[in-house]
Amino acid sequence: MIVRAENKNPGEPVVAAEAGNGRVRAILIDYQRPVVWRSLTQLAISLALFLAFEVALYATFGISYWLTLALAVPAAAMVVKLFIIQHDCGHGAFMPSARGNDLIGHLCSLATFTPYLHWRRQHAGHHAVWNDLDRRDSGVDLYSVCITLDEYQALSPWGRRRYRLMQHPLLALVLLPPLIFLVVYRFAFDTPASWWRERRSVHLTNAALLLLYGGLGLVFGFGTVAAVQLPVIAMAALVGVWLFSSQHRFEHVVWRRHADWDATTAALRGSSFLKLPRFFDWVTGHIGFHHIHHLSARVPNYRLRAAHEALAPVTELAPPLGFLRSLGASRFAVWDEANGRMIRFPH
Repeated sequence: MIVRAENKNPGEPVVAAEAGNGRVRAILIDYQRPVVWRSLTQLAISLALFLAFEVALYATFGISYWLTLALAVPAAAMVVKLFIIQHDCGHGAFMPSARGNDLIGHLCSLATFTPYLHWRRQHAGHHAVWNDLDRRDSGVDLYSVCITLDEYQALSPWGRRRYRLMQHPLLALVLLPPLIFLVVYRFAFDTPASWWRERRSVHLTNAALLLLYGGLGLVFGFGTVAAVQLPVIAMAALVGVWLFSSQHRFEHVVWRRHADWDATTAALRGSSFLKLPRFFDWVTGHIGFHHIHHLSARVPNYRLRAAHEALAPVTELAPPLGFLRSLGASRFAVWDEANGRMIRFPH
């Protein structure tokens, strides 16, 4: 719980008062329960469309590869949708039981190329420390961490160039995303030895992918499978990483020291409300309502919009971030702690 604090930064809304935060949490309770028939319907539609597009990809490969590439776009969209379902399962939000969530999460991982248990535990760490300058994740995440202006200025000239290079949109949002899903997720990277279940999930996912796509290779030819599947997973990775980046790295995001950190402020001012057209909102599993997701990760994706609309009259929510503005949001990579705002790289 928090109390109303003085608004020290111009243009930054004052966080809701303690009583208001309690009301916010009370309203969210009604949206935290998954609706089983909606979850299963969403899963069935997403899987059916994904499989239909996969069949169409192989059927058109011998006719026109350009047609195959065109069909790879909606197939990639369904991979994004299945990733959102897997993400919900990792938070225990998609089904009422842990077993149901784990079963569906593992199933989706065959389409997303993402080891379910390993990603789930790492992602839980992100929710635990997000927006807290004193507890920033020291791992390999490029997309939801920041560096302060003082830290940036303390770097050597080479250190500054390296940091700027790693944050450049061409590298971070175009070249790296496919490598993350195709290569990095094949290893138990940045994983303590005690995470034996998570390490095993990486190896089991790799084995399942080898059997699945190896079997397709024996039927259609390995060159054909690579030509069909690589564009799908590459495009899905580009969309997925762009979503994650724009949800956590944007001009008006707010970071706090641990003594001033609280979960409600971190959600409402530390994550974005990515406002997308209805169709793209559906494809991305409504994850643009990311401020609601950070308020409560137990809200299923298909209830995020309704929770947002229920909370709007009660508290000041995250300001909307439009699609065009989100494309340049990643360039805000340095937190100016003295002035309480994100800035572009200083000269």
